[in-house]
Amino acid sequence: MSQSYHIEFFYLWHLAQEMGCPVIPSSDLECLQPGYNPKNLQMILKESILLGTGGVAILLQMAHPGVAHGVDEFSNFAYRPSDRLRTTMTFMYCMAWGTIEEKRTIIEMVHRAHAPVNGPGYTANDPHLQLWVASTLFACGVHMHKLIFGEMKPDLEDKVYQEFSVMATSLRVPPELWPENRQAFWKYWDEKVKTLPISSHAKNVAIDLLYNKAGPWWLRVNLPLIRLITAEQLPPRMRDEYGLKAHHKRYKAVLGTTRAIYRHLPGPVRHYSVRYYLKDMRKRMDKMRLEGKI
Repeated sequence: MSQSYHIEFFYLWHLAQEMGCPVIPSSDLECLQPGYNPKNLQMILKESILLGTGGVAILLQMAHPGVAHGVDEFSNFAYRPSDRLRTTMTFMYCMAWGTIEEKRTIIEMVHRAHAPVNGPGYTANDPHLQLWVASTLFACGVHMHKLIFGEMKPDLEDKVYQEFSVMATSLRVPPELWPENRQAFWKYWDEKVKTLPISSHAKNVAIDLLYNKAGPWWLRVNLPLIRLITAEQLPPRMRDEYGLKAHHKRYKAVLGTTRAIYRHLPGPVRHYSVRYYLKDMRKRMDKMRLEGKI
């Protein structure tokens, strides 16, 4: 399987299928109901600037020992960092804009991909692990949107939060496990940020991500910027434990310039990543369908 063609869950899905791991998404999922239209979630996800949070989201996720262990042991992260990004963005965009059948297929792929990822004390299908992963997507996405566009009205942010729950429930997190409201969420978040350890597995992934020498050229040339954003946006304790240093003045200058330019870009430019990843997803699905793999 070539690096340029297969993203992680497309590869691991085949592996899980060969191992006989049956997975059928629950038809009760809200995102699989006719008329599902998460317009507030789409408002956040459509902005390509969200990609700038990729580094901090990944390192926050790696703070969970189970996530870090699974990625370090089962994912060839050093050679496929862009695939990790594509996996995440494909999943998020599909949940927000995909057809019912596309969402059902992607959810099944993700579940199958997670099935073989387990070891002593962890499994990728642990709902508490997936709750943390989904939580980082909400926290990072909303934070970046506010940095660029300003604060949201509380009632709008409440709606965004509730619609972001699809990132958890589609990963087998029971709906009642998603904190009831934003106040409960930030209480949960603060406790996790305070207590999650930065393990050796997490540090290995951080090195592979932030100092990658094997990724595509466009990723390597942007690593200084990725390190700058990631170090600044990580909680201070985690930043220190990852061995990163914040450069506040440089970050503020980059943020100010980005804010001034990005808000005035045409919509088709700002929203290009949605079109790109959904088109890429559909092309891959069509190929797999022709090959009889889905």
